[in-house]
Amino acid sequence: MRLTATFPPAHRVDARADWLHSPAMVRTALLLVDHGSRRAAANENLAAVAKLARERMGPGAIVEVAHMELAEPTIAQAFDACVAAGAESVVVFPWFLADGRHAREDIPRLVAEAAAKHPGVERRVTGPFGPHALLVEAALTIAGLA
Repeated sequence: MRLTATFPPAHRVDARADWLHSPAMVRTALLLVDHGSRRAAANENLAAVAKLARERMGPGAIVEVAHMELAEPTIAQAFDACVAAGAESVVVFPWFLADGRHAREDIPRLVAEAAAKHPGVERRVTGPFGPHALLVEAALTIAGLA
């Protein structure tokens, strides 16, 4: 599932931040969720992705990370952080390749529990990456085969 309906198109680079502050637009946060690890270095990967997403989305973008288990911030903590930053809507992206149990059941359940504390905030959980051409391109590039 693409987020282009929620976020500005790439060709509007000079005006990317306008949508974040428009009173007619709902302030939408991106919440990236991975499995989580006991290894801090593994968890830092998602923080690096969030930094890239913030840069791409422009000034004022709300991007948070959460780990489903084994590490903090939890989904509830990150959802709270999105709301505290001014989000009226939260798009949750499971940072998973396949549509397994975590992406299909566990994450939506944990998001629903977190959102229950914020009844006025909309939420949407996307599907995981799945078979996407850009992932193939990234894999080939990393493998030195592109």
